[in-house]
Amino acid sequence: MTDTNPTPVDETAEGGSSLFSLARKVMLATVGAVALAQEEAETFIQKLVERGEIAEQDGRKLINDLKEKRKAKTQQVEDELDQRVAEVLNRMDVPTKSDIDELSEKITMLTAKIDELKDTQA
Repeated sequence: MTDTNPTPVDETAEGGSSLFSLARKVMLATVGAVALAQEEAETFIQKLVERGEIAEQDGRKLINDLKEKRKAKTQQVEDELDQRVAEVLNRMDVPTKSDIDELSEKITMLTAKIDELKDTQA
């Protein structure tokens, strides 16, 4: 008879996965909204240039300033999201890649020592 109840590890993995999925969706929605807002701003600036209300050089400078601010804000949001996801995973006791790598290295060392002991006893 097989046990179909998920283990706590399975539940944590699923929870982490859905958390990651949700965070990814929020990030994509945010990036989409920012891109749309930037497109609208660029269109507005182009109309101002066409009407002669601002110089073309000033329009390009405004657009470049908007792009730089968007890049900086996007990086800030990404960093903040990474930090929050890491905090949640830490609270859930989900091991990090470095934790798993460290354990794998220890297992490799122990396996080598066991093999060495077997060879000396044989």
